[in-house]
Amino acid sequence: MPTYTAPVKDLQFVLHDLLKVSEQDIEGYSELDPEFTGAVLEEAGKVSSEVLAPLNVVGDAEGCVLENGVVRTPKGFKEAFEQMKEGGWTALDAAEDIGGQNLPYVMYTAVNETFVTANMAFNMYQGLTHGAYSAILEHGSDIQKAMYLPKLATCEWTGTMNLTEPHCGTDLGLMRTKAVPQDDGTFKISGQKIFISAGDHDMADNIIHLVLAKIPGGPEGIKGVSLFIVPKILHDENGALGAANGVSCGKIEEKMGIHGNSTCVMNYDEAEGYLIGEEHKGMRAMFVMMNEARMGVGLQGYAQAEAAYQNAVIYANDRLQGRAVTGDENPDGPADPLIVHPDIRRNLMDQKSFVEGARALTFWGSSLIDRANKNNDEDADGLISLLTPVIKGFQTDKGFEFAVAAQQVYGGHGYIEEWGMSQFARDARIAMIYEGANGVQALDLVGRKLAQDGGKHVMAFFEMIKSFIKDNEGNDALKADFLDPLKSASKDLQAAGMYFMQNGMKNPNNALAGSYDFMHMMGHVCFGLMWARMAKAAMEALENGATDTAFYETKIATGKYYMARQLPATKMHLARINTGAETVMALKAANF
Repeated sequence: MPTYTAPVKDLQFVLHDLLKVSEQDIEGYSELDPEFTGAVLEEAGKVSSEVLAPLNVVGDAEGCVLENGVVRTPKGFKEAFEQMKEGGWTALDAAEDIGGQNLPYVMYTAVNETFVTANMAFNMYQGLTHGAYSAILEHGSDIQKAMYLPKLATCEWTGTMNLTEPHCGTDLGLMRTKAVPQDDGTFKISGQKIFISAGDHDMADNIIHLVLAKIPGGPEGIKGVSLFIVPKILHDENGALGAANGVSCGKIEEKMGIHGNSTCVMNYDEAEGYLIGEEHKGMRAMFVMMNEARMGVGLQGYAQAEAAYQNAVIYANDRLQGRAVTGDENPDGPADPLIVHPDIRRNLMDQKSFVEGARALTFWGSSLIDRANKNNDEDADGLISLLTPVIKGFQTDKGFEFAVAAQQVYGGHGYIEEWGMSQFARDARIAMIYEGANGVQALDLVGRKLAQDGGKHVMAFFEMIKSFIKDNEGNDALKADFLDPLKSASKDLQAAGMYFMQNGMKNPNNALAGSYDFMHMMGHVCFGLMWARMAKAAMEALENGATDTAFYETKIATGKYYMARQLPATKMHLARINTGAETVMALKAANF
């Protein structure tokens, strides 16, 4: 059975060597000293490896079952969920006066990584709840906040997001679920939603569904969508539970992966609901939940790659196959371990350099969210808005790719369920699809985010790279291996943006045909910036007498690998973008 060990030292490196969190002028960051964050992460790591990871294969094998209208979660899930609640892990960044610990979002992200890597399907129950909490916190009324936030923070009640319908996925303006206003100010919600993660289960006293629906007589399309709170079980003004609401799970979807999470078809039959925010302004509130979810899914992408990578490294060191071409490295054994072979090393270095780059980008993104929310920093808000589709799209594409790459290390054993590697690939696959399929992320990046606020944020991103290179151009240790490749890749990205400006106006397909390549190109440039920064941090640590020299030297070597072997992909993506839309759109629909 696969194992998992939280990479606490690397988590600490990103927090303190790279981001220097305790030195930042963000509310709550001054308390994040290494001793404190280390203690939190060590405990989270124990929960992850000892409680959650052993249940990962259980959830995959058993799945969820719908019995007499009630969804039963896999064996051990309910007890583990209670342990998570009792430990306060579900409320890390919630306010103290409602049962939380008021830690910054970046710490929620760091802890959450360990939970997601250990058991992605299980963690989705609290992850969706956190999103519902955030949406109500920002857009709910004072009464709604008082009622729901304390219970959602502690997961006494859990939450969901209900968008998709059988005929309506990304194009939410086509939805048919309706909300009929009642004399008492409530609404009767009727319709069907599909693909609802954690839609029903047996681990909480109540489930609070956030449901998008249309109020009759409202504007057509997406402008007529409103958001509603729809409890599974009705309650009074004190939160005491009463009768069942008109909402039920029609079935559990049979899926490729994340079997331990109940992905439900939810039926609403004149269920009582309560409007969040203004009528016909539902997407504004739902996007709070969706954007948070997209960051979380980007984390899921590299977390599954991390789990697969850890086990692939163990296997590559243990499995004896062939001899090293440079001479026997295990002369007393019948063969050398797999890890002596250059192609295995290439495979593992691809995985390692991706995971560590993704962690750095995700944590940096989380710190931007903290800066935007706690310091009311509009520039940080604009930058994370630009980066979100990259974090979601690029990291989930590559996360799946490298989960499969880890499976490849095992050879035939990787294809056998007994070894557990296929679960990482199967679980990682959904991250490329939900919370906005990655093609939609690419369209959002190119079609909306590049031009947002007059292009202010993408220009700030380029200036950030330019300034970093200029500030460190005298550092010979960084220049050839890090600064020069970053400068070249950044120029490729700017050239792609210029192509869109020059050719996208006269034919928008020229931009849209290259959007996916642009998303990946920008992902590589973001990773290049992260690796250059990490290399600098590691070099400074060594100069300052760090005792764990092997850790920092390994960090630098891994960064050099990424810059030399992965970052040049920007040139391939640029070449594709420059071909425009002609070959992409050449065939008529009937010729496919």
